[in-house]
Amino acid sequence: MSTTIQWQKSSFSGGGPDNDCVEIGACAAGTLHLRESDDPEVVVTTTSARLGALIRAIKSGAYDTP
Repeated sequence: MSTTIQWQKSSFSGGGPDNDCVEIGACAAGTLHLRESDDPEVVVTTTSARLGALIRAIKSGAYDTP
């Protein structure tokens, strides 16, 4: 059984053909898929909890270089 993922671009992305960005798609409950729009064959799968933790860490500066 094949599942179709409905991909969604950020509202911050422009509408032109050269505006590549990260797209997100949901499949099963709690499962998220991420891909770069200019390389759609490469997909990263995660959970909403793990993605949320990553976003919070980035916002807090946990990955900033000195």
